[in-house]
Amino acid sequence: MLKKIPVVILNGFLGSGKTTLFKSLLSQCINKNIVVCSIVNDMSELDIDGELISNVIEVDKSQIFNSISSCVLSSKKGIKKLDQTISNSIQSNLELIIIETSGSCHPMPLIKYFEYHEKVKLTGVFVLLDTQMITQDFNYGINLIPEMQQNMVNNMRGPINLLVEQILFSSNIILTKTDKVGSKAIKEIYNQIKKINPYAYINSIVYGNLSIEFLFDLKDYNYFQVTKLFDELQPIMDYEEEMDKPYNLASNIIKDDRPFHPERLWNVCHEYLDKRIYRSKGFFWLASRNSQSLLWNHAASGINLEFIGTWRSSIFEDKGNNLLPEELKKLKEMMSNQTGRFGDRCCDLTVIGDKDHVDNF
Repeated sequence: MLKKIPVVILNGFLGSGKTTLFKSLLSQCINKNIVVCSIVNDMSELDIDGELISNVIEVDKSQIFNSISSCVLSSKKGIKKLDQTISNSIQSNLELIIIETSGSCHPMPLIKYFEYHEKVKLTGVFVLLDTQMITQDFNYGINLIPEMQQNMVNNMRGPINLLVEQILFSSNIILTKTDKVGSKAIKEIYNQIKKINPYAYINSIVYGNLSIEFLFDLKDYNYFQVTKLFDELQPIMDYEEEMDKPYNLASNIIKDDRPFHPERLWNVCHEYLDKRIYRSKGFFWLASRNSQSLLWNHAASGINLEFIGTWRSSIFEDKGNNLLPEELKKLKEMMSNQTGRFGDRCCDLTVIGDKDHVDNF
């Protein structure tokens, strides 16, 4: 009988740090010659996380990369795509499968899918929690259960239900961005999370710093501990599995070849970027920095703007680029399919938040 391949799911609400952790784990796999299958899910058509992850493994062709976008992985459509992806990815030298879900993904349908799988076994459901968001929006986690209970009284299901249920199904909870909150806050969050799921192993990381060996030391996922949850939530899941974007969430794409105006962008963020916008991410350029390709990464109250490279058009336009004639020819060929007015310069961002607020932003 063939040994089953271990599967680790990276789950957690929008902007909790899943991609940062995933990139760190993949870099370790490449450095240690561990063959891993990477599966990235993004509910938006604009697959930002998939592009960031694929850039990490581009240097090692032995690694297997798959992206599932435009649907949430816990939907029936997402599970079907996941099944096809895993079937097509299994090979004799594969040592590990890591799945990064979208932040709106409920873990239960994925856990049920893996329970009786013949070729792979679920070893870890990692739920990442943004300690900065938990501190600011949920009073160190104290308000998590009361707010979910209020939703139940009002016969509502929103992001708070998803967040609490992600915690309930987790085998491992990773507290992220702990460098942005104090030690007292971390201790209080730990205590509140333990009340929700006393069985989960909890640890904290900064900048995705988790050893890949930790994933190989995991035991099989304990299905017995979530049997009652299966029974209680199955009627709700039957309804939500038909939805690509549940929990009153919506995503919108900003796609334009024009640059952002720095001052106007600043004003819009201060006026419209509130707690109803859970996540925004993507690539952009500024009118004041027309050579630089920038990464926009927003979650909760934090916005990171990161320089990730130089636009090809800017290199081509630079008379002092010091490129050889054959390099210039190759660059021109790469840019020949660009239809924008400014070459490959563009703004491609996805915004995820409350359905009634995303369009305003």
